[in-house]
Amino acid sequence: MKNLIIDATKEEIFFSIITESEYYTTTYINSRQNFDKFIDHLLDFLKKHKVEIRDLEKIFINQGPGTVSSIRNSISIAKAISLAQNISLYGFKSKDLEGKDYKKLMKLEKKKLLNKDLIKPLYSS
Repeated sequence: MKNLIIDATKEEIFFSIITESEYYTTTYINSRQNFDKFIDHLLDFLKKHKVEIRDLEKIFINQGPGTVSSIRNSISIAKAISLAQNISLYGFKSKDLEGKDYKKLMKLEKKKLLNKDLIKPLYSS
């Protein structure tokens, strides 16, 4: 089981891989320059940790609230990967996390408390 978490709703772009025994993360400043390189950053992160996209079982994407461009870009990329590789896609909200405990997402998914496939962005004003 290899799960990818993408969260670009705050001041950082956050990528994480969670497996049964390992947990890898990286962050980038949430800026226009890094969004232009978003997919490159993601692929570099996966390569660094020897994870192929086809090895992913689930993708978790923060659907907000956050800025329109950050949420739209990150959700679009997550949906594209999910559709192209037939990977389950789950949406979560910032309020679902306590203290940035992204491992909590695995528990929420098992309890069926996350949105599956139909990701609805929540934009902040």
